[in-house]
Amino acid sequence: MKKIALLFITLLTVFSAKAQKDKVKELGLMLENYEYPFKVDYISLDIQGQELKMAYMDVQPEKPNGKTIMLLHGKNFNGAYWEQTAKDLSKEGYRIIIPDQIGFGKSSKPTDIQYSFQMLAENTKAVLDKIGVKKLSVLGHSMGGMLATRFALMYPEMTEKLILANPIGLEDWKLWVPYQSIEDWYQSELKKDYESIKNYQLKFYYDNKWKPEYNEWVNLLAGWTLNDQYPIIAKNAALTYDMIFTQPVVYEFSELKMPTLLIIGQRDRTALGKNKAPKKFQDDMGNYPKLGKETKQKIKDATLVELDDVGHLPHIEVYDRFIKPLKEFLEK
Repeated sequence: MKKIALLFITLLTVFSAKAQKDKVKELGLMLENYEYPFKVDYISLDIQGQELKMAYMDVQPEKPNGKTIMLLHGKNFNGAYWEQTAKDLSKEGYRIIIPDQIGFGKSSKPTDIQYSFQMLAENTKAVLDKIGVKKLSVLGHSMGGMLATRFALMYPEMTEKLILANPIGLEDWKLWVPYQSIEDWYQSELKKDYESIKNYQLKFYYDNKWKPEYNEWVNLLAGWTLNDQYPIIAKNAALTYDMIFTQPVVYEFSELKMPTLLIIGQRDRTALGKNKAPKKFQDDMGNYPKLGKETKQKIKDATLVELDDVGHLPHIEVYDRFIKPLKEFLEK
């Protein structure tokens, strides 16, 4: 009976996964056929001799409290996944700015550009300048945490408060992981499909604990792989992976002067290139319980909120436990 039950569970899992995969639809290069939760505007940017479009959402509250917060997305995401956060903060009176960085989401995807966090920070400030924002709080998740840190370092006079939600870049992976060329990253990206994308997120983001609500963020990436222009997406992904790997912010946390909140899911084990590092280093890479404490010590005015049994995406996995400390920090 046990063998029959195990076989039944296995078959059910396989059929469920296939059914979910069948729901994936082809997505346009700039997510033209994917609707964002709020109105999308664009700013034109001249970057390295190219005219590019950067998308952003500017969510205006019904009863403004005079404060603004910017939400920065991660590497494998776009601004749409901030929907619930933006809606709730808007009800509290905050103006919410949600950019899609160049190379991501609904923004342009140049394949012959040198990416840097400084460039992304400058682009982001250009959006803020256009819409007249002078001071704000900045929240970054995952790669957005690295960008938020760089933005705060470059524009401390604008950044009133900094919030980092399971940011990557809390360690310097170059110390353990052999360098991969952009071509190496590109070839890896070209091989991606629904299964490989989901398996990566399952292992590193969610510590092998999956919920149906995570499927949307897999489907977005998988939908791009079905597009004939996917090589353009893959090239951008390779270029931004190189940026993340070669431009650490970990050595500059001590330079942050503004109040900073660290929201750290304790099951997260995300680390760039972990599978290519020597075995003896792999277990200690992406150790967020350790990294969160170390980062708090580096930032002079930092508050650490540790979320037990939570992976890489607190605002998706345990929204109520994420939004409570965020609101409390913003209201101080």
